[in-house]
Amino acid sequence: MARRRRRRRPWYRTRAYRLTRTVVLTAVLVTLVGRCGDDGAPDRTGAAAAGADPADARGAPVTARPLPRSRPTSVRIPSLGIDAPVTGVRLDRDHQLETPPFDRPKAVGWYEGGATPGEAGTAIAVGHRDTPTGPAVFAALPQIKPGKQIEARRADGRTAVYTVDRVQVFDKSGFPDKEVYGRSRRPELRVLTCGGLYSRRTGYTSNVVVFAHLTATR
Repeated sequence: MARRRRRRRPWYRTRAYRLTRTVVLTAVLVTLVGRCGDDGAPDRTGAAAAGADPADARGAPVTARPLPRSRPTSVRIPSLGIDAPVTGVRLDRDHQLETPPFDRPKAVGWYEGGATPGEAGTAIAVGHRDTPTGPAVFAALPQIKPGKQIEARRADGRTAVYTVDRVQVFDKSGFPDKEVYGRSRRPELRVLTCGGLYSRRTGYTSNVVVFAHLTATR
């Protein structure tokens, strides 16, 4: 009996192809640096590509239908008593994320290069925890609990409602850039402020990061 000839695997099922694909996907992920300055807000954060291209590695389903692009006007966190105006923030000449001006400590900065409220992708909101004049908009942010809502009003009159998934504190020396700023297929929100210990010389040691996803629109 003639021996059965073994069929070669298609190229797209070979181990070499899978390894190459993994390397390529890893290379295109966003690499960002999250730090925290002495002004009570995340500082020098490279966020140029956040939210630009849908690619949620977790493949999580979209809970609410995404909205078209529309700039944010205010952010409300009912459980913390926060109802704050929004100011757009961009990257400075060193490609670092700006923060709201010191003379507006109660304002939330929304990164204009990311997703707008309810839009598919990763939206980024930042705010001061405190300033030289006292507590700021996100002084109580570390106290928010999973399951609580964050509402972002839009210029078109609609409101994107996000539900908090988790809250974590990351040391600035080991800030997980891809986890926080990585591109997402579903509408997600990251809210950042400072945390950890504080010193006059080096500022805060950590960042508080709230992870949330869109669950309703109205």
